Amino acid sequence: MTHTSTSTRGVTHAGTSPLPRPAGPEPGIRGRARPRLPQPTAAGTAVGLFAAARLAGVAVLAATAWATGRQPLALLGRSWDSLWYLEIAAHGYGRTLALHPGVVHSDLAFFPLYPALVRLVTSLSPLGGGAAGLVVSWLAAAVAACGIYRCGALLYGRAVASVLVLLWGLLPHSVVLSMAYTEPVLTAFAAWSLYAVLTRHWLWAGALAALAGLSRPNGFAVAAAVLAAAACEVWRERRHLGRVSHRLWMGVALAPLGWTAYVLWVGRRKGDLLGGYFEVQRLWGSRFDLGRGALRFVHHLLLHGGRFVFPMTMVIVAAAVLLYALLLADRAPLPLLVHSGVLLLVALGGSGFFECKPRFLLPAFPLLLPPARALVRTARARPWHATVVVGALAGLSFAYGAYLVVIAHTPL
Repeated sequence: MTHTSTSTRGVTHAGTSPLPRPAGPEPGIRGRARPRLPQPTAAGTAVGLFAAARLAGVAVLAATAWATGRQPLALLGRSWDSLWYLEIAAHGYGRTLALHPGVVHSDLAFFPLYPALVRLVTSLSPLGGGAAGLVVSWLAAAVAACGIYRCGALLYGRAVASVLVLLWGLLPHSVVLSMAYTEPVLTAFAAWSLYAVLTRHWLWAGALAALAGLSRPNGFAVAAAVLAAAACEVWRERRHLGRVSHRLWMGVALAPLGWTAYVLWVGRRKGDLLGGYFEVQRLWGSRFDLGRGALRFVHHLLLHGGRFVFPMTMVIVAAAVLLYALLLADRAPLPLLVHSGVLLLVALGGSGFFECKPRFLLPAFPLLLPPARALVRTARARPWHATVVVGALAGLSFAYGAYLVVIAHTPL
């Protein structure tokens, strides 16, 4: 994307503005703009493509599970972290597992929104915990796909938006979007919060960012995006601060509230208000060390090898770094850069559970904007080439997803 005042489907990108400015002011409201919303049928088609991709992936996983004598729904609904969330949903916080000195796994490491939603579903329906977890995740994934589509359509049009949603559903590790995990919930709140920022609906942006912060530890990336965009808005209006809407200040106040509230609650419960939560994470083996632990692991992996999932993780994270460089080169709107950049920084700089890093990057959907735009151009010039690319991505996603869940026996 160039910033030479080009207009894309009603959205004007001019100069170095951190936010797109939708065309056409909303009548009667000064300083607010109303974007041209995409047609519902187009969004429905994009979500349908996403659903078809994920259903095909689940079908491959189910066939693999049955071939090995295992139950696919049990694998999707009750694997690894899902068990912790379901336990919280059923009994609340308080479970601790001491593996050996210096390694104590506490359920306080898990943020509360997802288990709260699972508990709500189980209380309103006859579903058990695992099935309720899948319902929450699948619905959240659909909501996330809609939000991703809206962001893409606002910036680059419906074709790019549809491909963006499809690529998100075909990531090598997108099987997590079909499991009882928190990434679909976080991505749903992130996508719609970013859309609200791009359209300058600050109150919605802050409220959704607060909910994102209650979803996962890296959910603060959404609040960071809202705060960065608001800061730029205030800087542009620094000579006329009276023009800054009170909704912006309310959004800024709300955005970090969810993440901060939970971290402080854990700290109070552990007797260390500011450091208690981070001590819980340290005892899980997770801490931010600027990537030293990850580099040591990569060094060991290059010298001595390891299971297939580890080199795949290296390739996926390296690809994410490259895609972020392309996103920077495209001069994407600031909130998308901050959101994806913070998620990438957490994945690169965090230690522990190296194989989980691709999952941490699932909410960073703006990274897929450059390949989505390239694929649309390819489809228009050489449709067969684009079909081959999508087919190859689908094959990799389905096979690797089945391998991760059924065969690999490594934490997700």
